[in-house]
Amino acid sequence: MAFEEYDKYEQSELVQKWLRENGVSIIVGIAIGLVGIFGWQQWRNHQARNVGMASQLYQQAQIARASGKPDIATQLTDQLMKDYPSSPYAVFAVSDRARQQVEAKQLDKAEASLTWAESHAADPALKSLTLLRIAQVELARGNGNAVLATLDRMPADSYKGLAQELRGDALVKLGRSDDARKAYQTALSTLAQEAPQRGALQMKLDDLAVAGKQGA
Repeated sequence: MAFEEYDKYEQSELVQKWLRENGVSIIVGIAIGLVGIFGWQQWRNHQARNVGMASQLYQQAQIARASGKPDIATQLTDQLMKDYPSSPYAVFAVSDRARQQVEAKQLDKAEASLTWAESHAADPALKSLTLLRIAQVELARGNGNAVLATLDRMPADSYKGLAQELRGDALVKLGRSDDARKAYQTALSTLAQEAPQRGALQMKLDDLAVAGKQGA
């Protein structure tokens, strides 16, 4: 047997021996890999189906609410909260419910709804928006300190103009005019010159100035 043929024979024997010793683990490894890939795909498909179902329920709730069928909208919202609590559509639906509760002067219920929405909002921007709405309800309830505490939970650069204006409103209610003026000025600085909100903010600043002169 020539050396080259011997080398080939020896290598073949070594390969067969290695396969005999490790073949089972290789097969198991491949199987685990295939199961992992299949499982990941199944999970992705499951998530996509959940998003689709939650989206449909939210659209149905909006249609029911717009059609003057609040009971149906409530049932659909409850279903979203129960079956798809981690979906942003559940947060949207509960926030819509809170807006209706505010319009009905049910501020306690509105705050409870928004608290649920905030605790289930995974997206940072959506969580901040929900906190902003909670602060608005707290202001409507006349609780200035609660407004400030809620706004403090928001990132400093999140909805800065709206948050600072709301902070100013709370500070006015608490009688802290100087701090309110700073908050309004900060809010004003975030707005473009053509922004329609500038007029309302400037009026609030002017009212503080008048109140300051009268109190002097």
